Amino acid sequence: METELSKKLGVEHAIFGFTPFPAVAAAITRAGGFGVLGAVRYTAPDDLARDLDWMQEHTDGKPYGLDVVMPAKKVEGVTEADVEAMIPEGHRRFVEETLAKHGVPALPEGEAAGWRITGWMEQVARGQLDVAFDHPIKLLANALGSPPPDVVQRAHDHGILVAALAGSAKHARRHAEAGIDIVVAQGYEAGGHTGDIASMVLTPEAVDAVAPLPVLAAGGIGSGEQIAAGLALGAQGVWLGSVWLTTTEADLHSRALTAKLLAAGSGDTVRSRALTGKPARQLRTEWTEAWEDPNGPGALPMPLQGLLVAEAVSRIQKYEIEPLLGTPVGQIVGRMNAERSVQQVFDDLTSGFERAMDRLNRIAGRSQS
Repeated sequence: METELSKKLGVEHAIFGFTPFPAVAAAITRAGGFGVLGAVRYTAPDDLARDLDWMQEHTDGKPYGLDVVMPAKKVEGVTEADVEAMIPEGHRRFVEETLAKHGVPALPEGEAAGWRITGWMEQVARGQLDVAFDHPIKLLANALGSPPPDVVQRAHDHGILVAALAGSAKHARRHAEAGIDIVVAQGYEAGGHTGDIASMVLTPEAVDAVAPLPVLAAGGIGSGEQIAAGLALGAQGVWLGSVWLTTTEADLHSRALTAKLLAAGSGDTVRSRALTGKPARQLRTEWTEAWEDPNGPGALPMPLQGLLVAEAVSRIQKYEIEPLLGTPVGQIVGRMNAERSVQQVFDDLTSGFERAMDRLNRIAGRSQS
């Protein structure tokens, strides 16, 4: 699965694996792909530095990257406390009433919420970048579009390629104009923040829109046959995220959540604003249903919603309240029905790719058998 882009980055397979777990990212790189560590959960630069140091020690000298969540437009002088103060009391009451309805206990006294969407904050994201540029990362990806121009320039000065996610051809063109090196065309089927256009339509549109810039196909991809389809549509690789959640190296801290993922079908996800305030595909739960209830207050815009529900999500996860327990995940969850190591996932991806290519060669009359 070599392409011009994978050769440029020095990886065996054009499979880019996004994950919040350092052990998974490192295993992806060791397996011959390109591991990309998600930074949004790191609020302390020292924690990110520790995990990037660990990855450097466990990637056998092979390349890896970092994914940040950074808005292109800079907001001056706004602190997390300022944003917290904007959250209406009615929404806070709704959260507490929903938790009480399901008997969710409070966190122990003195225990802070372990999950907060704060990586979007200017000072947090830039702190992450200061750490990242002190490490030998080869790719910087941004989940909220093109990073600010000074960040793009700084990455290029360090010899680091910059990637940005796009949900439409229009977004892809904006990235190209901003000097981005790689466009990740993320279709509607993807987990997390995603747009309205399906991968089969979006990928070739993005390829045409930004040629000759390389495009990675993303969204709903979890088999070698699907990788072959993405490359056939003009992509120079694929960007996979959800499929790693049920690997043995993943650290979900919840057997109940892993069980829900393994049991879920491709129709058991929903695009909901319940987690961050922007439409993000995740498991459908009674938590997401509560936020869709027309009698409820509705989700707040990003970043207010993420700050509002941070403690609630921590409580749901800590006590494994099954009806409310969920996670961002794409429609590919329907194929994630067994725990496997990252290497086993790679073995399945490469063998599936070979089957697809053999099938196409037979159709084209090029079979050697």
